[in-house]
Amino acid sequence: MGTLPSGGNVRPITRWGQPVMHHPCRPVDAFDEHLSDLVADMVATMEAADGVGLAANQIGVDLRVFVFRCTDADEIVHEGVVCNPVLELPTGQDRRLEESDEGCLSLPGAFVLCARPDTAVVRGVDQFGAPVEVHGTGLLARCLQHETDHLEGTVFADRLPKRVRRRLFAEAEDVADEFGPEWPAGS
Repeated sequence: MGTLPSGGNVRPITRWGQPVMHHPCRPVDAFDEHLSDLVADMVATMEAADGVGLAANQIGVDLRVFVFRCTDADEIVHEGVVCNPVLELPTGQDRRLEESDEGCLSLPGAFVLCARPDTAVVRGVDQFGAPVEVHGTGLLARCLQHETDHLEGTVFADRLPKRVRRRLFAEAEDVADEFGPEWPAGS
């Protein structure tokens, strides 16, 4: 997987409700300097927001790419870039759901329990076009699912019952003053 790039610019995070957050993103088809700059900006923004993953549409860019840096079930840190991800989840007897707190940088400061499969595999390519395959457990499995969902136009509240979704939005509203419109770029 290699090291995440540095030197990017922190950008404001796009919030839920913006159109780019709610439709499938375009495939990455050019592995050029523009993509490298975008990935560096995504990493800088993820770090400034203290996140574990960030999809391109979370900074307003309609491309199928996400970055991540988080631990797996064994507390081993994994990091990388995945363009054009294809998510594979366990089925049948191999499928075990894990309920854990989940939040989103595009709805900052709010967390609710969300059940997801405890393992996940994502296949795609990195920012240079080289094949990548990431096997995730624990938080890493959750992150891979969450970020791939973003690129499909799904925010995790779409997976929640209406009652829980209302609680999530109320919690976000309670802390909204802490996250201005330029956050984390204006922090």
